[in-house]
Amino acid sequence: MQFYFVNKHIMQKLFLFVAVVSLTGCMIGKSSGPEVLLEEEFVVSSESTQEPEELLVKRPNYHPSETILTDLVHTKLEVNFDWEKTRMNGVASISAHQHFYASDSLILDAKGMDINSVKMDGKNLTYSYDNSFLRINLGRLYNRTEVYTVVIDYVAKPEERESKGSAAITDAKGLYFINPTGNDENKMPQIWTQGETEASSVWFPTIDAPNAKTTQEIFITVDNKYTTLSNGKLVSSKNIENNKRVDHWKQELPHAPYLFMMGIGEFKVVKDSYTRKNGTKMDVHYYVEPEWESSAKAIFGETPEMIRFFSELLGVEYPWDKYHQIVVRDYVSGAMENTGAVIFGDYAYKNERELLDANDQSTIAHELFHHWFGDLVTCESWSNLSLNESFANYSQYLWDEHRYGLDEADYNAEGEADGYYQSAGMQGHHNLIWFDYDDKEQMFDGHSYNKGGRILHMLRNYLGDEAFFAGMNRYLDANKFKPAEYNQLRIAFEDISGEDLNWFFDQWYLASGNPSLDFEQSIDSVNNTVKIIVQQTQDLKDVPLYKLPFDIAVFDATGKHIYPVVVDEVSETIELPFSGQLKGLIFDYEQMILAPKRENKPAEFYIHEYYNGERYSARKMGLMEGSRDKSQLGQQLIIDALNDDFWHIRLLALGKITRLRDANKEAALEKVKVMAINDANSAVRASALSTLEKMLSDEEMEVLYKERIANDLSYSVVNTALRSLGKKNPSEAIALAEGLETEKSSKMVSGIAQLYAGFAGPEKYEFIKNAILGNTVQGFDKLGLLNSLTFYLTRQDVTVVDKAFEVYKDQSEAGSFYMSMFLPQNLTYLDGNFESKIEDLRTELIEHEKVEDHVSANNVRAKIKSYEEVKSKYKALSDALEAEKESAE
Repeated sequence: MQFYFVNKHIMQKLFLFVAVVSLTGCMIGKSSGPEVLLEEEFVVSSESTQEPEELLVKRPNYHPSETILTDLVHTKLEVNFDWEKTRMNGVASISAHQHFYASDSLILDAKGMDINSVKMDGKNLTYSYDNSFLRINLGRLYNRTEVYTVVIDYVAKPEERESKGSAAITDAKGLYFINPTGNDENKMPQIWTQGETEASSVWFPTIDAPNAKTTQEIFITVDNKYTTLSNGKLVSSKNIENNKRVDHWKQELPHAPYLFMMGIGEFKVVKDSYTRKNGTKMDVHYYVEPEWESSAKAIFGETPEMIRFFSELLGVEYPWDKYHQIVVRDYVSGAMENTGAVIFGDYAYKNERELLDANDQSTIAHELFHHWFGDLVTCESWSNLSLNESFANYSQYLWDEHRYGLDEADYNAEGEADGYYQSAGMQGHHNLIWFDYDDKEQMFDGHSYNKGGRILHMLRNYLGDEAFFAGMNRYLDANKFKPAEYNQLRIAFEDISGEDLNWFFDQWYLASGNPSLDFEQSIDSVNNTVKIIVQQTQDLKDVPLYKLPFDIAVFDATGKHIYPVVVDEVSETIELPFSGQLKGLIFDYEQMILAPKRENKPAEFYIHEYYNGERYSARKMGLMEGSRDKSQLGQQLIIDALNDDFWHIRLLALGKITRLRDANKEAALEKVKVMAINDANSAVRASALSTLEKMLSDEEMEVLYKERIANDLSYSVVNTALRSLGKKNPSEAIALAEGLETEKSSKMVSGIAQLYAGFAGPEKYEFIKNAILGNTVQGFDKLGLLNSLTFYLTRQDVTVVDKAFEVYKDQSEAGSFYMSMFLPQNLTYLDGNFESKIEDLRTELIEHEKVEDHVSANNVRAKIKSYEEVKSKYKALSDALEAEKESAE
């Protein structure tokens, strides 16, 4: 599964949202060592004559893998839907056998259903049902060699069941009816499922645990107008009476129940294919809404190449019989790796111009890689979730490295590491393999994903590529179609490398936190040696003392010398030789240790690092620190960085332009003018425009803004130009924006709304309202729209504010999880704004009353009354949301 860290900048003068860096429930810091839990703390005085209270010792919280009593063999589902009642009628035929011990019972997870009957061989079985577990009496003892089949007739009622999601997976209904009655003209009616973590059992009875595996087939009855998608192959599609059809999907290889999937709607299917190594073709299809049919291959078209690349890299051919991807509305997470039938949220809808600014290939790669790590080999418990998610996370690095180059991979990896640091800083550290979580949903955080991916990168660097990928192959081959725990991963790498790797897994998988490193150096020019002092500065009460193998690069008169070192003490001094002049040092030459680092080097060493570092992070540090140097060397560094091959280095260099002087500044100005129009990267072009604002006259900038709005293909650049033009010539910017209002682009429409929020009048209310209620703007861009509306209303008359209440009311009832999360903050901001305006009006009223201007006074009283009425409406909505939140908690 992929979900998204939110770190949104809120509009100027509005308010700051809390940055939701890791979308999980609240966590506390976890100690890596064993602990004794006391019922309460107490102190016994040595002078006390009373008997001390009894010390009550409890075992730590521990979430093991689910005990396997029964092995699922095959699950057959026959389903049809009552769209108006948002119910599904189902018949589940479940074949199973006892795992080891003979039993006369079968216990299934079945949440919030009506159970009509349970039968075997046509005869009714006795059962009990408590709305969560279905306990079936099989009538006699069955041993582990006997396969039996029970048939359960049931009704799934997801909308009638209270469910609690998490910030990563925002709901746990399992089965979702989207606009089932068709009343919302902006949203295509559809049905889809979401099983992870344990919500598949809302729509079919099963053993809803990651260490359960079963083959499956689903017979889906729908109206002929609908397209269906599920796991496995479409075996048949048969028309029946009443203009309906039964689609039969069959998955012949076993997988976990949380990976079962259905998708239903009037989707268009864009067909593609992948050719296996043996020459056979496999279907790779893209399911999208009709208006996105022409964009489907632009969005997903690199999928076949990804399948080939990962298959060859792992030495394991893609193991399933197809690979289809579908985009749905109102999805409850980022994306989900349902076997051969991956779901994406509607953020994935992007036209070709939007894809110039950003694509979702990292998410596509993430979900695809899960088909080896997660679907083929599944974590046996949620405590071991990182076995799924860390590999999927690391696949994003592997794809970036293959498709876009090492700099792009390292740049995004740095963001992943920062995401982990921020997540842990806000919500606490815990072990990567985390048995003592409070809620399984907490596992979906910056540890399982980001930290896990960075740990794999360190292991790859330590073992070398050949051994690392051979170890991945060994793990997959040894555990295919089975659940696994982290020790099996360790053993696979040990089998290949021949090395005991407990030291690595103990510190990175079974302990919390990360190292923090300080580097200092002293140079002995007489003996031509450099002493490097490395200190581990993490809090050793909660975080291990790490064993850290890495390389140090020494640059001298004879060139570059790489020295492998191992740091495993609190403070170590490493003495290295050099010849002639010591020109530079790069610590952690491969830039792979997951650790904040403090370095203290001379400016000339940093400048040297920019020109000689082979990794993005080293060149970035060289630029950021070396540009502080005020000599011509530092000045030239900035100018050279403007020509760097990697776009983000060029972007960072633009931020250093203000440090240039005289001829250097003039040279840079000419370069930046060219970059604003011709740089290959749209983020750099947009940044160059912003940089030029400080260097050119208003008249020159206005000409450039208009030229970019007319000619740049990037919506990001166009939005930057519009916003900047709006500050200088609002009416001109609004006139140009009006010509772009019909662009089917989430970024463009939300950018226009932001412009209108700052400069437009009441005539633009309908545009902003329709943008929020429509379906052009997707994902987190809708949060930006809500912020824009809120700021816009602070500039409008009370009549517009009154009309806008309908939007806030709608979002309180039908908005996404994240819209609902931030809606109260918008309402609080508006409440403060209303109060401020009422106070201003009261002051104005006093002035009118002083001079006995009764007409003006009455007008002001009417305005005060209108604002008080509007304030009351918005406050009531805010209070209702707060009460709802408290009730849920």
